[in-house]
Amino acid sequence: MNITRNNVDALNAVVTVEIAKDDYAPQVEKVLKNYSKTATIPGFRKGAVPFSMIKKQYGKAVLLEEVNKVLQENLNQYLQNEKLDILGNPLPKASEDFNWDAEDFKFEFELGLAPSFDIDLASVKNLTQYKIVADDKMLEDQVLRIRKQYGKMSQKDTVEKGDDISGTFLNAEKNIDSPARISLDIFKSKKAADAFLGKKVGNIVTVNTKGLFDDDHKLMDYLKLGHDEVHGLAIDVDFKIEEITSTEPAELNQELFDKLFGAGNVSSVEEIKAKIKEDAEKQFATQADQKFLNDVTESLLSNTKFELPSTFLKKWIQTVGENPLTPEQAEEEFARSENGLRYQLIEGKIMSQNNMQITFEDLKAYTSDLIKKQMAQFGQMNPTDSDVEGIVARVLSNQEEVKRLSDQVMSAKMLDLFKTKVSSKTKEVTYQEFIAASYGE
Repeated sequence: MNITRNNVDALNAVVTVEIAKDDYAPQVEKVLKNYSKTATIPGFRKGAVPFSMIKKQYGKAVLLEEVNKVLQENLNQYLQNEKLDILGNPLPKASEDFNWDAEDFKFEFELGLAPSFDIDLASVKNLTQYKIVADDKMLEDQVLRIRKQYGKMSQKDTVEKGDDISGTFLNAEKNIDSPARISLDIFKSKKAADAFLGKKVGNIVTVNTKGLFDDDHKLMDYLKLGHDEVHGLAIDVDFKIEEITSTEPAELNQELFDKLFGAGNVSSVEEIKAKIKEDAEKQFATQADQKFLNDVTESLLSNTKFELPSTFLKKWIQTVGENPLTPEQAEEEFARSENGLRYQLIEGKIMSQNNMQITFEDLKAYTSDLIKKQMAQFGQMNPTDSDVEGIVARVLSNQEEVKRLSDQVMSAKMLDLFKTKVSSKTKEVTYQEFIAASYGE
C-alpha cells in the first residue's frame, strides 16, 4: 500500500492510492473459502463445491468489494493522519484504461482543501445592539386586547369601528385561501380599514397588500405566504366576510386580575402592565439578540475574504445527492449554498481561535432548560428532576434533534462571544422602531 499526495494549488490536491495484491488477496481468499462452506450449486453437496468453481463464480465480485474496503479504510486513515481539512468528500478520478484483471491497482482522488484565513472580531465595526422597550401605547393596546378577550361578545350584521371580523383571504393567482380573524386596527392603510365599514356578512372586500400592515412580515401570518414572497408584495386580495362580532371589554377589576394571574397575585392595572412589560421585553430581547447575531454574521461574510475550490465543489455537488445533477444544476446549487458554506468555515475558524466547543453537558443543560420552559407554558411549573431528565434522554436519543439543538447551543455561544468581542453601540428603541431598523419599513 502506497499513498501519495500532489498539491495542485492551495485549494486542490490529488491523492494517489496504490494497492498491491498482498493488500487484498488474503481477505479475498478468506471470503471465498467461507463461501465454499455455504454455497449451494446444483450437482454439488453443500460445502463440497470445488474452490475453483467458487472462485470463478464469485471471485470478481469479492475482489471488487474487498479492494474497495481496503481503499476506503486506508484513504480515510490517511486523511486523518495528515490532518487534512477537506471540503466535501474525495472525488474519484475516472480512468478509461482501468483494468480489474490486473493484480495491482492505482486509484486517484481529487480533494478540495479548506482555505487558510484568520478572523479578527475587533475589525467588525459600526454595529448596534438594540434594547427593545414596551412603550405605553403597546401596554395600553395589550390591556385592551386582554379586556376584549374576556369581554362579552355579540354577533352583528354590519361592520363598525372596533368590531372583530372573521373570514377568509383569497387570491387565486398566489393560491391564497387563508382563514383569519381581524379587527380594523390591524391595518396601516386607512383606506383598507374604511373599505370594511358598513359591509355585511357575505360581502367581499378587496384590499391591496402594498402598505396594508405596518410590517410586511404580517402578510406571512395572515396570507400564509413565505418570507421571500411578502417583501414589497403588491397584489389585490379578497376578504370574504363570514362573521361580525362586537365585544364589550371586561371590567378591570379584581375578578379579572385573579382570572389572569391567580388569586391575589395582581391587584392593579399598573401591576398588569408591569407583568406585560416584563414578558414582552424578554421576547424582544430574543429578537434583538438574533438581529445582532445576523448583523455580525453578515459583516463577517462581507469582510472575510478567501477563495474556495469552487470547480471541485461544483463537481462534488453533482454527485452528493440521491440523483446526480447536471453541471448547470450544480452551478445553481453552489450559488445558493456558497454563503452558507463560507459561514460554516468562518464559524469553525472562530471556534478554533477561541477554543469553543459543545460538551454533552452543555447540550443536556440547554435541552433541560428548554423543556422546563415548554412545560411551564402548559401549567407544569415545578416538574421533578426525574421527569425532566427522562424527557431529555428521549430527545437526545434522536440524532436530528441533537443536531438541531447543537446548532442552537453554538449560536448562543457565538452570540455571547460577539457581545464581548465585537465593538457596537447600544440603542434603546420601541418595537416599531426596531422593525423599521431591521426591515426598513
